[in-house]
Formats: sequence, structure tokens, C-alpha cells
Amino acid sequence: MRGLALSLLCMLLPFAAEAAEPSLTVSVGGETRNFTRQELLARSDAATIQVPMDISYRAPMAYRAVPVAALLAGMTIPPDSVIEAVALDGFVAQLPLDLVLNTDESKAVAWLAVEEPDRPWPKLPEKDVSAGPFYIVWTGAGAGSIRSEQWPFQMATLESQPSPASRWPALAVDPSLPATDPIRAGQALFVVQCLTCHKLNKAGASDVGPDLNLPQNPTEYLSARGLHDLIRNPKTVRTWPAQAMPPFPPDYLSDREIDLIAAYLKHMAGRKAAN
Repeated sequence: MRGLALSLLCMLLPFAAEAAEPSLTVSVGGETRNFTRQELLARSDAATIQVPMDISYRAPMAYRAVPVAALLAGMTIPPDSVIEAVALDGFVAQLPLDLVLNTDESKAVAWLAVEEPDRPWPKLPEKDVSAGPFYIVWTGAGAGSIRSEQWPFQMATLESQPSPASRWPALAVDPSLPATDPIRAGQALFVVQCLTCHKLNKAGASDVGPDLNLPQNPTEYLSARGLHDLIRNPKTVRTWPAQAMPPFPPDYLSDREIDLIAAYLKHMAGRKAAN
């Protein structure tokens, strides 16, 4: 019996190892590609890159990585699309096509960093996990312009989706607002910085955090100072064991940018979707 058990174990081990191998799914325009970690590391376009100031680790980092544009090469991306980056924990970032397809180092270049099994990355600050197995990082002269929530870590899928404006009309501000109205700037910031974890008016792809307009908008139960402090660092307002929302230091979001997001939220309190 013991010999039979050992034989069965030996037969099952390769399947267990294969199942444990991390993989990334890329789905664009009806075409799907799957890449295992080993396949990505073995690619001819894999390179060692230096990131002078990693936004998640808050330190210089080096990675083995593949250009994101190369993973999308030859795929037909529908017009008016973004690349939706979905993480293992449900975090969802909307990445504009002009960013992810660029390969010109005079601008920002997107890379898929791959955590090597024999060289694991350190744990993220204040977390018990690393950014692996897959993490989108940026190099090039324009990397400093990439916002904090456009560095998604623990990646699971990259998928083309309609732009947030066309996909979720419930996010829209009053169309009579002038194009230069600061509330529109707040809306743009909300899509990049907040929609990654929250819905608003049931619009959005993530359920990590609560809907920020239904049933009540934060501007309806928080003071202006309280909301500002909550966005800057949630632990200064309230804390509990399962708290997931990270702080946004000034180099992630300036005081003016927080005020713009708050102005958008206040505006949307008067534009609630039907429950």
C-alpha cells in the first residue's frame, strides 16, 4: 500500500507543481493569451531594468521584466479602450492605451516585472506580501508622471475594456459644466485614484471598498476636514483590523488634488443613481 501511495504521489507531483506556477492572462478584443512565470522569464525581450524610485516599495528596485507593449503585440485593441489591470485582491486599475503601448524612453514605458522564484522580492511596506508574482512598473523620462494607482501589483489579468466614460455613464458630471470646471479635473482624478477600489453610483469594476455615492456620499456624513484627512491617511480618522485603504502621501496626491476629488464627490451627491 505504501508503495502504491508513493507511486500515486510521484504521478501527482508534476501536476501540483504546474498548478502552482503563477500565470498572467491577457485578453484583448476577444483574443486571450496566457503566460506562465517561466515563459515570461525565458522571453527574448525579458530584461533587467532599474527603477530609481519604486512607487510601492518607496525605494530603488531592480526587476526582470517584459515590456507590456510586447505582450499586447499583434492583438487588435478595440477603439476607445483602456487596458484594465486586475490584481489578485480585486484592485482594478484603468491604464490608458497611449501609456501601455509606448516604448519610447523619452516618455513613460510600462513593464511587467516578474518575481523570480529563486529571488523573491521583499515584502511591501506595512504588508505581509511582496508585489509579486507580477507587477506593472514604469521607466523612462516620464515615469514620474505616472500616478500611484497606475503601479498595480500582484497582477492577475490584463484586459481591454471600453473607456470608463463610455462604460460607466453614471460617473459623469453635469454635462453643462464648462470643460475647465475643476470638478471635471476631480472626476479624472477619481477614475485613476479611487475607482481602483471603489464604485460610485454602482459604476466601477472593483468591490474592494464601498460605493462612494450609494446609499450616502462621504460628503453627506463627513466634514470637509474629515474627508480630506480620510483620503490622506485613513488611520488618522478611523481604524479597524481589516482596514485596507492605504495612505496617500503628498507626492501621491497633493492637498489641491484631494480637494478636487472632494469637489467631485460633493457634486455627485446630487447625481445619485437609482438604488
